[in-house]
Amino acid sequence: MDGQTKVAVIYYSATGITYQMARAASEAAEKAGAEVRLRKVRELAPDEAIRSNAGWQAHRLETQDVMEAEPDDLSWADVVIMGSPTRYGMVAAQLKQFIDTTGPLWARGALANKVYSGFTSTATAHGGQEATLLSLYTVFYHWGGIVVTPGYTDPSQFASGNPYGASHTSNNGEVPPDQLALGATALTAQRAVEIGTALKRGLTAG
Repeated sequence: MDGQTKVAVIYYSATGITYQMARAASEAAEKAGAEVRLRKVRELAPDEAIRSNAGWQAHRLETQDVMEAEPDDLSWADVVIMGSPTRYGMVAAQLKQFIDTTGPLWARGALANKVYSGFTSTATAHGGQEATLLSLYTVFYHWGGIVVTPGYTDPSQFASGNPYGASHTSNNGEVPPDQLALGATALTAQRAVEIGTALKRGLTAG
């Protein structure tokens, strides 16, 4: 459908925690009526580092068929949802490297007037979840994007507790996202699609 809202869910995940959240975002976006591209960013870590961690190695094999993100996925999309584990309160280098390839799109205004949102995970409670999302949103502000967050728009958000975006505490990868975290991720995607669809209609009508 030409009028269908297009959503790119772009993520980095080492051992699969953020991947599970990315899938929840994709499924929620599809349920909301969007056409979705689920894309991982390119791994930068050396093979020996990945092989030294059984979970990391297993996840790489599990997601070997997931397509890698390209700048075209951003220009194609009306809505972009990015996810990354925290690295010292910022996104992982793998996602940042992808972001750093977007200069040509940014220079010609191709990233402006889109809806953006995000999700993250940390090893420990208070491990940088809000800081990571806010640092990611700084990129979107530079692009001229419209940031949409879950806020406290649903009663479940008073339990999940992060109005900036979906987040999860994994206890160093030992605890997979629970229904609360996946629900917050779905809500984040649902709101992004809702606002992105309204924006697209408004821009088309104008």
